[in-house]
Amino acid sequence: MTRFTIITLTLVALLAAGLVLGGGYAGAALFYITVFTFFMDKIAGLAAPDAPKGAEFPAGLGLSVVLGLVHFPLLFGGALTIGSGRLEAWEGIALFFGLALFLGQVSNSNAHELIHRGARAPRALGVAVYTSLLFGHHASAHRLVHHVHAATDRDPNTARLGEGFWRYAARAWAGSFRQGFRAEQALSARKRRLHPYAIYGGGALAALVGVGLLGGPSALLAYVGLCIYAQLQLLLSDYVQHYGLMRAPREGGRLEPMGARHSWNARQGFSSGLMLNAPRHSDHHANPGRAYPGLRLDREAMPILPHSLPVMAVLALVPPLWRRVMDRRARAWTRAASFAPEPVLAE
Repeated sequence: MTRFTIITLTLVALLAAGLVLGGGYAGAALFYITVFTFFMDKIAGLAAPDAPKGAEFPAGLGLSVVLGLVHFPLLFGGALTIGSGRLEAWEGIALFFGLALFLGQVSNSNAHELIHRGARAPRALGVAVYTSLLFGHHASAHRLVHHVHAATDRDPNTARLGEGFWRYAARAWAGSFRQGFRAEQALSARKRRLHPYAIYGGGALAALVGVGLLGGPSALLAYVGLCIYAQLQLLLSDYVQHYGLMRAPREGGRLEPMGARHSWNARQGFSSGLMLNAPRHSDHHANPGRAYPGLRLDREAMPILPHSLPVMAVLALVPPLWRRVMDRRARAWTRAASFAPEPVLAE
């Protein structure tokens, strides 16, 4: 837990200082999440060790709650500060991109962790984080659609082999919105509850109106820009981690179970610490309820990305370059998988 705590809260402290003091702190936060993270992944070795089997991490939930709570002053305070006009141009640019990367890489990963928790309060906090990013439907679509249909054509967030990111992003956003709505509608009809999409929409509207009233058009523009940037990074993460890996058909028209070889993983320790082990994606799909510090990495059974998840996300922005790097790797895993039994990740 020391690794996760130091890596994430150092960035939080730099961003908070950038909001209050401006100056070099905003630049330091942007440097930390880009250049410093890149080189720490190179210097500190390829992977942090797995946690002992069966270990429990009560402090893991505590850090998630802290990160979930500080998300709101950073997001809304950042939008109001950037829109206020009191910063120099370079300070505003550095603060915007530093915050946007935090929201996309840390807040998104943390909200994902929270919505998988069993207790109601952490799940509600995760939903609130996604809603504040104008992406509330992801809390429904991820659990009810993606975890059921990942690595199949029925999942809008699984990228097909040869599909470029920009085409994927539009399809995945709209598809996950629709399918998440249908899944929640079916649950609401049975339980006679308020449709969660009403909460997502109402929360998003309240956030937009509040920022507009407090900060005016400039703050509202900054807020929407931060949210769009964060959403793109979440879509990039899904794109990279599921690109070209599909579950094979079996007799009777059924598909093989979701397994270790159906998600791409990254082994770099520093960026994985920053994203609460989100790059250990195969184990998460095998054990969605497992706390992030306990996620494991099997270099033999799991597809491994050639670079860290943030670096691969940058490559994905240029589809020809991405395909040159990833298509042959995805085909190789598909061929190998057709001749090998599916490894099972133990609970």
